[in-house]
Amino acid sequence: QMHLVESGGGLVQGGGSLRLSCAASGRTFSDYVMGWFRQTPGKERDFVAAITWGGDSATYADSVKGRFTISRDNAKNMVYLQMDSLKPDDTAVYYCAAIRDPDAVTWDYWGQGTQVTVSS
Repeated sequence: QMHLVESGGGLVQGGGSLRLSCAASGRTFSDYVMGWFRQTPGKERDFVAAITWGGDSATYADSVKGRFTISRDNAKNMVYLQMDSLKPDDTAVYYCAAIRDPDAVTWDYWGQGTQVTVSS
């Protein structure tokens, strides 16, 4: 079992920045592709970004490309999401997730989420 704990959410004005962190424990962190998702009430959980095992490659949703940056520190078992130029539409609960086989249908582990609220 991998345990994921997000932190860093909060209230920020539009145009501002936040950095989310996710601490992982319980499994070999570098064996997992890590990702961030977000969800608003009444909607499905949407993919935001993912980063490969060694951190050499990342993918982003079109809606955040150029504004968000995902990174990881395998020595600290941490994954981060730097969010810049935030918009009210970015308001959501943000979840950290881990997947061992990226070809699998579902992600293996999820955190409990952290709320991000962007005011206009």
